[in-house]
Amino acid sequence: MDMEKEKKAGNNGSIKKKLVVLTGAGISAESGLKTFRDSNGLWEGYNVYEVATPRGWQKNPQLVLDFYNMRRKDVAAANPNAAHTGLAELESDFDVQIITQNIDDLHERAGSTNVLHLHGEIFKMRGQKDEQHVCEIRGDISLGQLAPDGTQYRPHIVWFEEPVPLIMEAARITAAADLFVVIGTSLVVYPAAGLINETADGTPKFIIDRQIPALPVIPNLKLIEAPASQGVRLLKSMLAAYL
Repeated sequence: MDMEKEKKAGNNGSIKKKLVVLTGAGISAESGLKTFRDSNGLWEGYNVYEVATPRGWQKNPQLVLDFYNMRRKDVAAANPNAAHTGLAELESDFDVQIITQNIDDLHERAGSTNVLHLHGEIFKMRGQKDEQHVCEIRGDISLGQLAPDGTQYRPHIVWFEEPVPLIMEAARITAAADLFVVIGTSLVVYPAAGLINETADGTPKFIIDRQIPALPVIPNLKLIEAPASQGVRLLKSMLAAYL
């Protein structure tokens, strides 16, 4: 057995099944982090188009920086909840890949080791020309703070109306899944919402949400209508059938 297979071997010596989990704001809500969808298009009292679009950035960069500086403080003060830790614990039995729409680091702090952030990360920043030069930021980003490319540093966040650079990587990961789980997302924000359609035929799928929206007919789908922490606990018992 080679090192890669050894790494993915379960406790019984068998090769671990690939479990891909798509998470959204609902999984972090139990940690006290809100989404703009909680309040009629307002995000912590801000119009989302003023603080989370390129247009908003061009119009008032100070407002955008202030908004994300506060979000950074909120995330730093939050703690992972039982849903985050439950997913991390699944790595003992499955080859778990998290694809998250969230910009927080709660999955990582809970112990998940494979996390793809579709929409960026609150503790990173970059310039506006060289998008590959990404730096860690734990404090505030200030107006006038310039990146090596000579432009104003901005949050390393994929805003509305911007392309999602990692969506093809996420689709590739999803297509290879033996099991696919969706937690805490309304499945209305594209392109992330379309990932469930990238799964191979016959792949078992699970959706966990406090209030599951109306969905088209999706084969091999199990619904768990519950808050994320309770839903992950139920999921873990259901996944025992796939070990």
